[in-house]
Amino acid sequence: MKRIILPTDFSDNAYNAIRYAMQLFKKQECTFYLLHAYTPAIYQSEYILHSPGQIGLGDLYQTNTTEQLEELQSRILKEFKNPKHHFVLRSAFNLLVDEIVDTIKAEKIDLVLMGTQGATGAKEILLGTHTVHVIKKASCPVIAIPPNFKYEAPKEILFPTDYEIDYKEEQLKELLSIALNHISSIEVMHVSTGYELTKQQRKNKVTLDKLLSKVAHLFHDMPNQEVIDGINNFQLRTKVNFLAMIKNKHTFLERLFVEPVIKKIGFHVTIPFMVIP
Repeated sequence: MKRIILPTDFSDNAYNAIRYAMQLFKKQECTFYLLHAYTPAIYQSEYILHSPGQIGLGDLYQTNTTEQLEELQSRILKEFKNPKHHFVLRSAFNLLVDEIVDTIKAEKIDLVLMGTQGATGAKEILLGTHTVHVIKKASCPVIAIPPNFKYEAPKEILFPTDYEIDYKEEQLKELLSIALNHISSIEVMHVSTGYELTKQQRKNKVTLDKLLSKVAHLFHDMPNQEVIDGINNFQLRTKVNFLAMIKNKHTFLERLFVEPVIKKIGFHVTIPFMVIP
């Protein structure tokens, strides 16, 4: 049974991501962890020191958020009557990212699926702060769902890579599971810099080809351009409704999360985006 964390702040954006999860995994047995972490605005260092005035404040928030999670579960069950889906409600006085990381370890989580609320009104912001930090720290794949994205089965999956990775079957397990369940085609895209592939890159490409052998897949070469431009140009040319990428020290993803300049480039995440550790 697949184990998936669905973080929520009870917003429309968060529910849109949950709705996507219900449809993406509708044919699979899943346990979904509806997770909400809260740190009250009034929270001060005195709380840690058990100030008499604040004793019980955490319990109050716990009660409120547990009730909200129960209402959320009822809403999901009403909209999606699926006997294959089971829910665990998790309300915690903690930072969201820390709670997600802890839950991944404690519950042997397979995936995190969450919304990508970026800065209000900014079309070119990549991801919201929470999503970025979860992607950086999670030890399992994270799927980020853009606001207002209406569900489409992930029939065409774009997989940009630099072939600098010694690909492992375990690493690609969740991506392959999605592709097999939806009879998807994986479009492997390499953005070249004008240089020939090294011997190691060629070896890694052969390994990737073997690992993808159970699903339809094609290799594409996008010459002489930046990775982000390559992704955007590929999407203009070919319909893609799911983006998957491995985060490693060689890829632009590491730079993506630390360089503010990325916001000016305009990497439009308009489709679900899976980041694999």
